[in-house]
Amino acid sequence: MRAVLSQIVGLTRLCIAGPGGKVGALYFLLIFGLGLASVQVMVRLISWTADFYNALQKLDVDGALRQIAIFFGLIAISVGLHLSSAYLRKMVQIRWRRALTEAALDRWLAGKAYWHLRERTDHGLDNPDQRIAEDCRIFVEKLTIEGMELATNSVALVTYVSILWSLSTFALSFSLFGYAIEIPRYMVWAAPLYVAIATFITHGLGRPLKALNIEQQRREADFRFSLVRLREHVEAVALANGEPAERRLFRERFGAIAGNWQRLANRELILGFFTRPYFQTVLRIPLFLALPAYLAGRVTFGGLMQIGSAFQNVVTTLSWFVFSYRDLIELAAAASRLSHFMRAAEGAAAPVAGPALHKTGEARLRLRDLMLATPAGRHLAPIPNLMLEAGGSYWLAAPSGHGKSTLAKAIAGLWIYGEGRIEQPEGRILVLPQQPYLPLGDLRTTLAYPQSPEAVDDERLREALAAVGLEALWPLDAEGWMDMRRGLSGGERQRFALARALLQEPDWLVLDEATSALDAESEAQVLAALRQALPASALILIAHRAPQGLGSLRMIELARPPSRADTGLATAVVQVEPVG
Repeated sequence: MRAVLSQIVGLTRLCIAGPGGKVGALYFLLIFGLGLASVQVMVRLISWTADFYNALQKLDVDGALRQIAIFFGLIAISVGLHLSSAYLRKMVQIRWRRALTEAALDRWLAGKAYWHLRERTDHGLDNPDQRIAEDCRIFVEKLTIEGMELATNSVALVTYVSILWSLSTFALSFSLFGYAIEIPRYMVWAAPLYVAIATFITHGLGRPLKALNIEQQRREADFRFSLVRLREHVEAVALANGEPAERRLFRERFGAIAGNWQRLANRELILGFFTRPYFQTVLRIPLFLALPAYLAGRVTFGGLMQIGSAFQNVVTTLSWFVFSYRDLIELAAAASRLSHFMRAAEGAAAPVAGPALHKTGEARLRLRDLMLATPAGRHLAPIPNLMLEAGGSYWLAAPSGHGKSTLAKAIAGLWIYGEGRIEQPEGRILVLPQQPYLPLGDLRTTLAYPQSPEAVDDERLREALAAVGLEALWPLDAEGWMDMRRGLSGGERQRFALARALLQEPDWLVLDEATSALDAESEAQVLAALRQALPASALILIAHRAPQGLGSLRMIELARPPSRADTGLATAVVQVEPVG
């Protein structure tokens, strides 16, 4: 329980500290004030109960009509307070959800935690997108509802107990085993005892619901992820006639949902055997307990109804835990998942053991004693000691499985598995993977990425597309671009990524099979345009075939035993004749 409360408090601080969070906190205080006003209305209704039923007992028509008018006036005030609170709660929820989402995104993106969370096998985190999108919403909604009810009920309870104390002036007298027993103000003591027993039983029956809810959220996310994966790879699945295999996967993952849902339903049924009768009897028990005093002539009929109303409010307020148990379980589960996500993201962004990265401030890239490994710990082939100069053209060649792409990630500072030393050069390093990324947005946004589309003028965008042979794309409106992007071939996507690289003008450009979908002639044209547009940039190409269109370049055979070179480093760099 202490751990859950600590998680809720920590996440609440993030809600308040984020953008708009303090305004949300002010709204929360206003809601609390409205809640206190609602308590006063309920106090007046308790008093009204005695006045109304006493008028009925006396057959006082004018008095009864007057009380009916008062009743509707109190209800109008209550409705106004309720609607105002509900509206302000929505304003709090969107502000705190934005603040909590921003905090989660900050941790997910900082230090490329999103990358390391995917690659690391020790964080135990699944579906970070759901943590950010769904759990932030659930946590804030449940917090603002249950937190406010807890705050107002705490004040209301003191008020209702005071009223019940003032009304319960009679005692309950009975004999047990020959002993005379008298309990003064027994209505006051009966309420907390009654609710305490109910709360203990509810928690005992419902405790497994937290773990079941967490598991249900995970399985729902896994199912949605499998659907998204099919949407992202529709062409590959269609060409492979993979519908039966996808159907088996969907059936398996939905079966996991159904299995846990059954366990969840069974537990809720067990809990319901107690809570449902409790809900339906809690409003009648006060009358039954007060009947002895009424039958003994100690209170009037109106007094009976007033005591019953006061007792009912005390019991209902004390029963908040019972009534809200399911929502509290969801709040605790969301807090647990979010706190785990925050810790995992912060841990993933922190430096870990791996190749040592150093910014030397020199115009050269050095690799020393570099031995990369897989996340599972399997070592890849050793990388020869290398020194690459700024402005040069280099071809890294090796058979498949020798870690060429892993080396590109290590140069970019992403790979954390292995040992050795990487001395990064001054200037900006850009790595283009084999599979280009086309972000959401219109043509300008997609082409300018990751820059703001307003930071690049139209002429530069058009020239970049023309340099890679995609001038026909300019200009396309948003609808035309969305239609076009779905039909882009692999080669066109790679050309598009190269156009984006031209706009970014990196000092060091690493192409990891980034032209593999182009034929030799197209590759030569695109790479020649790239070299012309970026004459001072170093181009490092990872490819199975000799790159065309760059003129003179140096080939580095990563799988070849190292030899000595004049750099003083063991190296496998050899000078080859110009290609193309």
